[in-house]
Amino acid sequence: MPEGDSPTVARRRVRLAIREAREAANLTQNQVAEEMEWSLSKVIRIENGDVTIAPNDLRPLLTLLEIRDKTVVAGLLVDARIARTRQRQAWYQAQEYREHLTPALLRLIEYEAEAVAIRYYQIYFMPGPLQTPGYAKANLAKFDDDLSPEQQRFRAEARRLRRETVYSRLGSLKIYALLDESVFWRPLGGPEIFAAQLRELHELASKGLIKIRMVPFAVDAPLTNNATFDLLSLSADSDGSEVLYREVGFTDELLEDKSTTSRHHIRYDKIWHEAATEEDTISFIRSRILELEKQTRHRRVPQ
Repeated sequence: MPEGDSPTVARRRVRLAIREAREAANLTQNQVAEEMEWSLSKVIRIENGDVTIAPNDLRPLLTLLEIRDKTVVAGLLVDARIARTRQRQAWYQAQEYREHLTPALLRLIEYEAEAVAIRYYQIYFMPGPLQTPGYAKANLAKFDDDLSPEQQRFRAEARRLRRETVYSRLGSLKIYALLDESVFWRPLGGPEIFAAQLRELHELASKGLIKIRMVPFAVDAPLTNNATFDLLSLSADSDGSEVLYREVGFTDELLEDKSTTSRHHIRYDKIWHEAATEEDTISFIRSRILELEKQTRHRRVPQ
């Protein structure tokens, strides 16, 4: 177990080990519940990470699942104890956010505070935590047919708080943003708001706080089928500790299976190396800022 792991990461490691061992043993959740004399809902909630499992419950469960390696068992028991460590309630655990944010988004926010690296791939808008308040508001307004004013308000506030969390960790948290050229041409909120968004992005990239690359229209890059996604690494080691968040139509989901996250990581790296360089991308952002500032000046000239 990596030293200094948080309850969030420890809980994830335990529940994934349980789920993988159950599937390897060809047992259903219902069969595990019957053997352990638990309710089915308890098994489901443990595997989903909605609740933690007590070490005294974990020991017999590991025996049932045929996990007998002493080192593995000891590590999982330590993780189970860490997972049950009481933490100060996070803002996203408040009832109002749980009512207005999806379960997948809530889990994403939890992992954003623990990730060591985040890879964003976007073809329409700026990644959520990198959005300025003005840009975020304009972005959410585009979905007024699906989100009520109250939902938009809470999501905008959630985006602001996510942004604070991510920005407070820049330097130790590695950010990679791979954006389609269309993102830089779409003046969401108008020239002034969009110029402010690009100026902030330009500053972060110029200072080396984030790495950013643009996929130009002219590049025949192998785009992903799912278009946009966030890929979060929860460990610096290549141990499959990645989670994938993506929006599909009007729903979203958070996936953790290694085959899916690994395929997306490989595809991300391939597109990253075929995209414009960071230097060229920063230069392009600067040119767009100048164009937008010129538009703004012309609009302000009295007729």
